[in-house]
Amino acid sequence: MNTATLTRIQLHKQSKTLELQFGEQSYSLSAEYLRVYSPSAEVRGHSPSQAVLQTGKINVAIDDIKTVGNYALQLYFSDGHDSGIYSFSYLHELATQYEPYWQDYLQRLEQAKASRDPDLQVVRIGL
Repeated sequence: MNTATLTRIQLHKQSKTLELQFGEQSYSLSAEYLRVYSPSAEVRGHSPSQAVLQTGKINVAIDDIKTVGNYALQLYFSDGHDSGIYSFSYLHELATQYEPYWQDYLQRLEQAKASRDPDLQVVRIGL
């Protein structure tokens, strides 16, 4: 069985998570995580140097999901973002690589002196 074969999708609106099952393995991914790793050109750019760090997405939710053929999902986020097409293989990558990807995102936020919270401004004072 191809590990990227998506066998079940369940949106949990209250907890803002998307549950994905690939074969026997189940994963729960937050809307925030999926939003900041959107495969859209708006987020990723057309090359790695054009990627745009997504900030202030802690409260984002998934409002709707549509299938794209038999290979992808289109997610509609509460902040209006809807241009990313998440292939099943990309969703599998996000699920299985969650920890290193999330840590990388948090590091990039810190380096940019940015926040996950849209109502919080981070100011660093040199000691």
